Amino acid sequence: MVNHRQIILGIDPGTLVMGYGVIAVNGRDIELLEMDAIKLSSKKDHYERLSFIQQRITDIIQLFHPQHFAIEAPFFGKNVQSMLKLGRAQGVAIAVAMQAGIPVTEYSPRKVKQSITGNGNADKEQVWKMLQRIIVLPCDLPVFDASDALAVAVCHQFQLTSPLQENRPSNKRRAKGGWEEFVINNPNRVK
Repeated sequence: MVNHRQIILGIDPGTLVMGYGVIAVNGRDIELLEMDAIKLSSKKDHYERLSFIQQRITDIIQLFHPQHFAIEAPFFGKNVQSMLKLGRAQGVAIAVAMQAGIPVTEYSPRKVKQSITGNGNADKEQVWKMLQRIIVLPCDLPVFDASDALAVAVCHQFQLTSPLQENRPSNKRRAKGGWEEFVINNPNRVK
């Protein structure tokens, strides 16, 4: 019997706490390999924190050898400085994955929640409860950043196995929806 097990690393980016979740998928079976959060000291310089993120993500990739890297996109806030710092943290994590040759996929927080719970406005507790139904998980949650990262990994798995994926272009840069995507996905229906 051929083993088609795939490893997915999900990341919930943060400047003080960055959650990560690693799952192994074999067919319909999803197994939790590790779920935790990288805690970063607020006393450290922002650049030192970025360096720590780079080292920890590198360590996680070397330990689990994921074939997929999924990360939550930062939501737009009013504090420009916070958004800039969050974007840098996300960029460092993405760069580590790309350096390791792992394809990167980004999901909006709403997409992740909708994929897990069916409701794009679900709260963190609802997402955690639904994850407990999907995967065998420990009873106690390390931090919500870890469960958010796990949700990103599971969301990615759901997108990989979606029957709608078969009609999508194979390259990572996809049309942004609407008519352009429809035309690409349905050339035989356009006159």
